[in-house]
Amino acid sequence: MKLNIVPARTGVLWVKGGIAVFWRQPMAMAALFFMTMAAMSLVSLVPFIGPALALVLLPSATLAMMVASGEAIQGRFPTPAVLLTAFRTGRQHLQHMLVLGALYAVGFMAVMGISALFDGGQFAEVYLGGAPMTREVAENGSFQLAMWVAMVLYLPLSLLFWHAPGLVHWHGVPPVKSLFFSFVACVRNFGAFAVYGLAWFGVFALGGVIISLVSALLAVLGVFSAESAPSAIGGLMMGLAMVMAAMFFSSIVFTFRDCFQPPEVAPAPTEGVIVDTLV
Repeated sequence: MKLNIVPARTGVLWVKGGIAVFWRQPMAMAALFFMTMAAMSLVSLVPFIGPALALVLLPSATLAMMVASGEAIQGRFPTPAVLLTAFRTGRQHLQHMLVLGALYAVGFMAVMGISALFDGGQFAEVYLGGAPMTREVAENGSFQLAMWVAMVLYLPLSLLFWHAPGLVHWHGVPPVKSLFFSFVACVRNFGAFAVYGLAWFGVFALGGVIISLVSALLAVLGVFSAESAPSAIGGLMMGLAMVMAAMFFSSIVFTFRDCFQPPEVAPAPTEGVIVDTLV
């Protein structure tokens, strides 16, 4: 397994690839993303252990979307069976994915726990859905500080786990080693990932502008009544957010393909140079 170093401009290609592969199979990719999120939400409702269990399953859910994108890349229709990818490839593979999920859950809860030191746990409660977000809460200085602390701490956590599901699945790398390799790959390709993040920020911002313009136009045309306008606009925003999130998750496989080049996903990286052997 070799690490590829790619130019910073490759980040834009990753975004374009995610959008393009989503629109190859828009109904299938959107449905799979919705089913994944719905399954995670249902699991989180299990008393006592639900939220932690949902966190444990998140790497497996990410892997499912990567596999679905790989199917679409190769011109195949991704079926709901991809959602069970982590559970169908042998006991050892399943154990590794569950260990990876447990490590993610511990890391995420550690981030929330540290943020709670700054505001008494208010941000964590709001983020985890245990309390509503109000204007007073959002304007609270302690809440804002805890939010920024959580964001700063979550960045290295996300780098650790960004490639880890793919490394475990396609290369058979043990969970702890996959975290190390994932972090190294992200750091060595920092420029590409920075451009990737900025490009997605631009896509989401543009989507918000488009929805605002469409909503204003529909309001002028009288399509929405004064009473139904807020809920209708909220529905449009939620629908667009789901579509864009699905496109984002569809793009993750391109970042993995270009960094580690699994043959099951694509025959060659977009562009870049192989610099060293990891294992």
